[in-house]
Amino acid sequence: MATSETTVGARHWLRGGDAVMATALAMIAVQLVWKSGLVRRTYFRQDDFTFIARGLEHDLTWDYLMRVDYGHLVPGPFAIQWAMGRLGVYNDVLAHVVTVTLLGAAGLALLRLLRLLFGARPAILVPLGFYLLTPMTISSLSWWAVVIETLPFQIALPMALCSHVLYTRTGRFRHALAAAGWTLFAMAFFVKAPFILLLAVALSVGWLGWSRRQWPALLLYAGLLAGYAAVFFRQLLTSVQLTNDTIQPSLPDAGLAAKFAWTLLSSSLVPTSLGGPWQWRPIGEDYATAGTPPALVWIGLGVAVVVLAVSVLFRRRAWLAWLVLLAYFALADVVPVMIGRIQQLGPDLSGAELRYVSSTATVVAIAIGLAFIPLAGEERPWLRAWPRLRFAWLPLAAAIALGSVWSVAAYARLPFGADVKSYVETGRLALKRAPEHAVVLDTHVPAKVVYPIFFYDYALASKVLGPIAPHPVTWTRRLSGPVRNPLTFDPQGRLRPVSIDGLTIPQPAGCKPVGAREVRFRLPARLPEGEWTVQVGYLNPAATRLSVRLGAGRDEVAAEKGFGWTFAAVKGGGTELVIRTANGPDACLGEIKIGIPRPWADGTPSPLQPVTP
Repeated sequence: MATSETTVGARHWLRGGDAVMATALAMIAVQLVWKSGLVRRTYFRQDDFTFIARGLEHDLTWDYLMRVDYGHLVPGPFAIQWAMGRLGVYNDVLAHVVTVTLLGAAGLALLRLLRLLFGARPAILVPLGFYLLTPMTISSLSWWAVVIETLPFQIALPMALCSHVLYTRTGRFRHALAAAGWTLFAMAFFVKAPFILLLAVALSVGWLGWSRRQWPALLLYAGLLAGYAAVFFRQLLTSVQLTNDTIQPSLPDAGLAAKFAWTLLSSSLVPTSLGGPWQWRPIGEDYATAGTPPALVWIGLGVAVVVLAVSVLFRRRAWLAWLVLLAYFALADVVPVMIGRIQQLGPDLSGAELRYVSSTATVVAIAIGLAFIPLAGEERPWLRAWPRLRFAWLPLAAAIALGSVWSVAAYARLPFGADVKSYVETGRLALKRAPEHAVVLDTHVPAKVVYPIFFYDYALASKVLGPIAPHPVTWTRRLSGPVRNPLTFDPQGRLRPVSIDGLTIPQPAGCKPVGAREVRFRLPARLPEGEWTVQVGYLNPAATRLSVRLGAGRDEVAAEKGFGWTFAAVKGGGTELVIRTANGPDACLGEIKIGIPRPWADGTPSPLQPVTP
């Protein structure tokens, strides 16, 4: 009797979908364990430092939150970066916890939508498994700024569609309000959020059934989209960028746009949907774009055509699922990049950038479900009966799963942010050991940390390392006047004494008297036009001021009493340096150096060795 009851209970459990849901939850848990190994090796990169620095510079105001950053209206991420700057600045452990938490929530949100649409049947494990495995999202997980934009969106999208499905089934307007609320939440994080409501309408028209009673929801959605568009375009056209100008939206050349769209589709979206890209093209040490081999690009397109044809042949309205996906790709993935960044990055680099399609993984999973799985209670879902080979898809699914694991493992072999973290932690220790109010020459950090060509002054050491200084130091953009023992950062993040690399004018007789009349010092070689730093040694009977001229460039600096040196910044060139006193006693000048200030290679660094993270 007990055995019979157990058997009946097990069959009931299986029929009720509990086994499917348990399996799905286990899949999500395994994915979190798998990807957390990659996430915990990542560190902040590039504009992460810029956003955190901006957060530290501003209060949590409307102007700070609503600034459009090169086409991105993202008050949610700006708020998170503002908080991050006050919770340890570069708190990578906190960032990892947030990333894994959001990743788990995104998987649960998609599972809820799949169960609501199709029921708790084993078939929903296929689109869920696709989302959990696809390499489409993996590069985004290694970039904090992208994580806090895309993962909240990947949570909000299925949750909004869940609410919309419930609204179409029950007619209760509170579900439409919930759908709008989830979309508004997504709008705070990601520029693609408005397309959630278009997906909801497409879902109604194609599968859920559209009726007149849904017009209130349509008006609500339209009002939300109109309000968002008004705010977005106002902020887009008025927000000041890092270049101190405002955005001037423009469409690229048609050929350039077409090449970008085709590259993004054929080399990024399609291959990663099939387990690719199989190879990666590293950008620096902590990131990579898709490097799909050309032969596999065409094979992938061929496989995609076969999959689409089979689904259209057997599943009613499968064509519409793929059409909706293609429309979403064109509007949400292609157009924003086409308007905002393709001119700077070019079609090949942009087309291989998976972060532009990472959030589309959720939409692809939904499209797979709609193209192959009948909705719960759907009548006549098939155009014709499946042949006996209806399980021929299993080898393809296995190949995609293996390819996905291979591609993710290949990406995980990158060193990620180890060198960048070493630089930051070495800089932290160097600033801790530096004397209070020490003068530090503010130079750009290495490009592996922050690219100066993209982020300008936010690539300066004062912006990147200044926030983690344990006590005040004096940052200076140029050496001017009698600065004692100036320091600067070397490429490893250590502080070293400053050395002027260039030409040296010795004074064999000790020091050379200089008064109100100009004294000319011939240079060992001609200096081209440029910005130069002059270091002048002196032994003065009294404090005075020196006028230093190089060609047309001139600077006036103080020179103290006794032995020391002073620095002048001049913009010019030529074969001689001209110095005189300016409204002060005579001076006696010693060795003169003119060139560019750099870390002194023979100076003792602090710390002696870079920090190993």
